[in-house]
Amino acid sequence: MGIKKNIRFVTLKSIGIYLNCLSYIHPEKALSKSYALFSQPRLGRLQKEKLPAILQNTITETFTHEDHHFQTYIWQGNENTILLVHGWESNSARWEKTLPYLQKSGSTIIALDAPAHGQSSGVEFNVPLYTQFIQKAVQKYQPKSIIGHSIGGIACVYHQYLFPESSIQKMVILGAPSDLRTLLNNYQGMLGLNRKNYSLLERRFLTHFNFNVEDFSGSKFAEKITIEGLIAHDQTDTVVAYSEGEKMATSWKKSQFITTNGLGHGMHNSDLYEKVYSFLFSS
Repeated sequence: MGIKKNIRFVTLKSIGIYLNCLSYIHPEKALSKSYALFSQPRLGRLQKEKLPAILQNTITETFTHEDHHFQTYIWQGNENTILLVHGWESNSARWEKTLPYLQKSGSTIIALDAPAHGQSSGVEFNVPLYTQFIQKAVQKYQPKSIIGHSIGGIACVYHQYLFPESSIQKMVILGAPSDLRTLLNNYQGMLGLNRKNYSLLERRFLTHFNFNVEDFSGSKFAEKITIEGLIAHDQTDTVVAYSEGEKMATSWKKSQFITTNGLGHGMHNSDLYEKVYSFLFSS
């Protein structure tokens, strides 16, 4: 283990010890801090004056949703539209390597920034809010296909579960988690949180989002999806376990599952993108 990894490990465990102690003294404060660490991204913001080159020559639109606003970027093409949905601590620039493969079709490509990412507003990220952003974009742009990476992938699955009657005909999911329970377990293990903190977080999801942690499951949502899907996951992914992709593929009746090796969590590879292209544009 390198010096940086050692420092990170000690820092995370120290935070966990602090939160565990706080859970007995001031449980609501412990919950506020532990939920903030879970839901507030530290990376992925973009400044309008310093946009990555890939986003500079695009048509942009800003949408409002309740007290939020979110940003979209458009690479104009023909009437066939593809919507791109990025993951945690990222932004729309993550699709730079993907774009050339999709643009071969002449399609209009649209990417959106998630809550608290890119140029979108907020400090908290959560999938239900991201799903509402996706729905507004789908209503406006009427995409025939949607591609989601990482937690953007589960947001796409949840969106299709909530809004099955949309323009979307095909969906591609790359390196996505399936179950909120798995994410919470990983978070608990990373910090070494005690059962009291864990229970407080479970209660937070029930009171704030009106669902039990167990019920927020991509594999359960996928059972209800009737459109065609392509799920790809890498065996060496250390961020989201390979088994998460397998779960969704097993329950999604009209899905294909692609196993990659050596791509990690990023899932950038010419062979993979050729398969994505073939899936999207084959009859």
